[in-house]
Amino acid sequence: MQKYMLLSFFGLLVSCELFMSKEEQTQKVVNEKLLAIDWNDVDQYPLFEDCDEMATKPVQRDCFQSVMLDYFSEALSGLEFQVDNDMNDTVYIDFLIDEHGFISVLNVEEKNTVLNEISDFNLRVSERLNDLTTVAPALKQGNPVGLRFRLPLVLNTQ
Repeated sequence: MQKYMLLSFFGLLVSCELFMSKEEQTQKVVNEKLLAIDWNDVDQYPLFEDCDEMATKPVQRDCFQSVMLDYFSEALSGLEFQVDNDMNDTVYIDFLIDEHGFISVLNVEEKNTVLNEISDFNLRVSERLNDLTTVAPALKQGNPVGLRFRLPLVLNTQ
């Protein structure tokens, strides 16, 4: 008889979830699903008109990068600076494509070697790159999200 009572008591301890309210159960499932999502990656990259939204994710990424580099190259093509010393350096520019598809410069890395030669470098580059086109924003779980990315800009006067 004692064996049965121990088994019944053990069964009650194991089935405590049966006493959770529907709200608590729903919250538990939502929390588990949120923890399972990789928030450092998007489901779909921002898309330009030239990019195929039905393509695989790597193809979308390649198209996005290619078109962005074309826009950046075009925006910076007429920008000329005069320097006294030879330069061979890389400056990183951080961008944001927000959830509406607007592209903006977040930061231009401040390097003393560059700023000593070209004092208004960051301002002039930011002005040129802030007037870029808009794109279809990145998607995560079907919702538009912001995406940050970094562009290396190589400065070479040799």
